[in-house]
Amino acid sequence: MKITIVSGSPRLESVTARVAYYLEKFFKQKYPQHEFTLLELRNHQIPLIQKVWTKPDDVPAEFKELANTITGSEAFVLLTPEYNGSMSSAIRNLFDHFPKQTKKTFGIVTASEGAMGGIRAAVGMQNQICGWFGIPCPNMLIVPGMDKKFDEKGNLLDEKFSNNIMTFTNEFIWLAEAVATKKHGA
Repeated sequence: MKITIVSGSPRLESVTARVAYYLEKFFKQKYPQHEFTLLELRNHQIPLIQKVWTKPDDVPAEFKELANTITGSEAFVLLTPEYNGSMSSAIRNLFDHFPKQTKKTFGIVTASEGAMGGIRAAVGMQNQICGWFGIPCPNMLIVPGMDKKFDEKGNLLDEKFSNNIMTFTNEFIWLAEAVATKKHGA
């Protein structure tokens, strides 16, 4: 199964990208039977939505690779900082271009240097994922004080937090596999 981890901060100096780096390494080691891709939105200058891209042929040439990643993925892990109680506009803009993610599982990860860890963004993302016809995993990974939990290279600094990571990843993979199996009729 192809799973894309979307690091949703558009900031060049993103600190939430640390969690994305960690998750990419973690998923690849723990679930080698799946293919994981890290998509950092700060590396893509996607224009504000003017036209929905319903199939790869609709997508401008400079975004074809991105379109193939999105349409070819069977599940997503969305990672965002909290901006004014919501997800990053970069994630919203990406999936507004590709809104019909029918029968695809979405994991929600929010990270913040503050004590709440982006929980308000996570709750809003659950509703938005349903709007994209996706299936949100009920277990979320909320990362408060994330600058003390992960270093710049995505190494875990707070070993106690590994239980939270394990619970989220196990539940997300279980749901993603169940949905993909049912979708493909196996």
